[in-house]
Amino acid sequence: MDHAACVYIAQEKGWFEGEGLELSAYESYVTGMALAAALARGDIQVAYICLAPAISAYANTRVPLKVVAGTHRYGYGLVVDPRAIKAVRDLEDEEVRIGCVREGGATDLFLRRTLQEFHLKEEVLRKVRRMSPPKQLLAIKMGRLDAAFLPEQWATMAEGLGFRMLLSSQQIWPEMQGSVLVVKEELLKEQPEVVRKLVKVTRKATQWLHQNPDEAARIVARHLQVTAKEVFPREAAGMASRLRITPEVIARSMARMEYTTSLDPQGVQEIIDYMFELGYIRRDFEAEEILDLRYLHGE
Repeated sequence: MDHAACVYIAQEKGWFEGEGLELSAYESYVTGMALAAALARGDIQVAYICLAPAISAYANTRVPLKVVAGTHRYGYGLVVDPRAIKAVRDLEDEEVRIGCVREGGATDLFLRRTLQEFHLKEEVLRKVRRMSPPKQLLAIKMGRLDAAFLPEQWATMAEGLGFRMLLSSQQIWPEMQGSVLVVKEELLKEQPEVVRKLVKVTRKATQWLHQNPDEAARIVARHLQVTAKEVFPREAAGMASRLRITPEVIARSMARMEYTTSLDPQGVQEIIDYMFELGYIRRDFEAEEILDLRYLHGE
């Protein structure tokens, strides 16, 4: 997703290689939960991942990881069929079909916070259809959903299918931390210089995208169009090929996020506490346990 815009830009510009970093087994994962599972299995040592699944991996499966930088804030939206839904309250309608990622994902937290903020009935959760973002987009195209809680760029892509952005994460969750850069603790201990360089490249790419928004959108769109062919269900390949990820869509999507490497420990703590309150993690803990911001702060 364009949550990881800095990665695609750094790859395009050769900045990882320029720092002597050799990326092996580079792979995109369709959801943050799938990426967290790859961390738990030991498939990868580094991940650009939404904060919520990173917290879940750390608290529930005890994956020894550290958050070393942020990548963006916000980046989640509620899109609706304007013929069926005029206001958030309409989600309570028995006939309304709602899509969202599975429980514990960042978009699911956005869903749960929406229900709380608008005092909607808990029964809404029972009719939510759990599926990945590309599957939700295909369901929208086939007329099988009336509303979808989606991460960017999928939320903006839904607008091209006639849906309307009814609510964005920044409207109900001020300063919501989106994605972060995490590393395994073993990498941090054994090769701290590698982690320092990763943070350096992430910061450089983030600064560059602010200075060159149009070119950044073109780069990210090109990379995502290739990746999209891999994440859509095989049986829907024909239909998926017609869902183009254009620079215009990506530019609009990226404008809905705040790209920054900075991290607010209090904001991280808020998500930890909220996940514990919802029962998504087995224990509450202090944000400092999972944060290691020495390279972000120039140490």
